[in-house]
Amino acid sequence: MGSKSRIVHVDPRIALAFAQMVGWLMRDVTLTRDEARGLMANLLVTDSQPNAATRFSEWLRRNADKIGVAYASELARHFR
Repeated sequence: MGSKSRIVHVDPRIALAFAQMVGWLMRDVTLTRDEARGLMANLLVTDSQPNAATRFSEWLRRNADKIGVAYASELARHFR
């Protein structure tokens, strides 16, 4: 994808604390404790066949110029 981002493994409590600080700065909720638990429990993994005809990596490659350009607040989108 051309990203220079690095994946760093940290204790989940540290990751959640950092996400809460970012959320406070952005006035948004970036990650909840329940979401973190779900991610750690591999709840985003499935053994079923894909529903879409397009691979996510291909879609991402085609839309790379649009990803991360603007911030979309979850709270603003749903509750404000």
